[in-house]
Amino acid sequence: MEQATISVKDNVIHCRGSWTLPHLSQLERGGRVLRWPESPTVLYDAGEVTAMDTGGALILRRCIDGARRKGQQTALQGLKPEFAELLRSVETQWSRPERGVSVGTRWMESLTRAVQSRQASAIRALAFVGESTIAFSRALIRPRSIRWRTLLRIVELDGVRALPITGLLTFLVGVVIAYQGAEQLRKFGTNIFIVDLVGISLLREIAPLIVAILIAGRSGSAYAAEIGTMKVTEELDAVRTLGISPMNLLVLPRALALVIALPLLTVYADAVGVFGGMLIALGELNVSFVEFIARFDEAVPVRHFLIGLGKAPFFAAIIALVGCYQGFQIRGGVDDVGRHTTISVVQGIFLVIVFDAICSILLNWWDL
Repeated sequence: MEQATISVKDNVIHCRGSWTLPHLSQLERGGRVLRWPESPTVLYDAGEVTAMDTGGALILRRCIDGARRKGQQTALQGLKPEFAELLRSVETQWSRPERGVSVGTRWMESLTRAVQSRQASAIRALAFVGESTIAFSRALIRPRSIRWRTLLRIVELDGVRALPITGLLTFLVGVVIAYQGAEQLRKFGTNIFIVDLVGISLLREIAPLIVAILIAGRSGSAYAAEIGTMKVTEELDAVRTLGISPMNLLVLPRALALVIALPLLTVYADAVGVFGGMLIALGELNVSFVEFIARFDEAVPVRHFLIGLGKAPFFAAIIALVGCYQGFQIRGGVDDVGRHTTISVVQGIFLVIVFDAICSILLNWWDL
């Protein structure tokens, strides 16, 4: 079997024989005992290499990189074209940092790239919010610039057509809250306090939050998919060519429509959810509708309803802006549309919950 050797003569490194997997250990031993040239330029003569596989190409690449790390210039001659192509493939596909700098350097580089990416994304998001705020301010000054027909169509799609699923969901939530509370209140004979539990929890927190989460999954994802599809099919470029602002055409009507629709859906959800609680109160605790309503008027201040209703426009703005922003961020094809649609739902729900938590903390500080 033909051997593989590596030797130095007149500052030239001669590579000979079969540089294949069975001879890798021999080549590595030869490289360790070899007296490497100290000249500024190192020439590798591979004209007598008769065979080479991926392992041999990797050994040769490491030898060349070792000289380069010492600051020496390297040159390779005589390598057959098919072996040279294999060496280039190894350089691009099998390149690995040396052990001395592998883990730490790669970790720092990955962290730096992640921070830079997040920073750039945050800057783009803030720019989008600023542009949306400017467009909204101009629309308030010039209401005629608002596309009212588009806005009313979106109110119908995202508001009116969301009534069935919103009503069913909040009704079931009211039933669950009342049923779970009834088990505990019955033990202490305080059945009437089911009104306080259902009324305050639904009106102040649960109904607005449930509606916002539902709309984020239903409408926020639709906004991202619609705008993303328009971007993939180059419809947005055509809109800009016609001198029409995508912000006024796509973002502003959707945001305003949700700001109008979400508070109305919240009021509807409050009523349906409380009705579900009333049914359980009647069936499990023998609290009649008249008693429930009388206690509700006495025990549930109007401020709880206003607080829950006041959150709804902010929830709507968050959902609409996140959905539209993710739609504009789509760069690739259909796969990218699906990915950003998913991101819009996750980010929308996350930001809604964060905003609700901040509001709860602030209102608690202000004794509201």
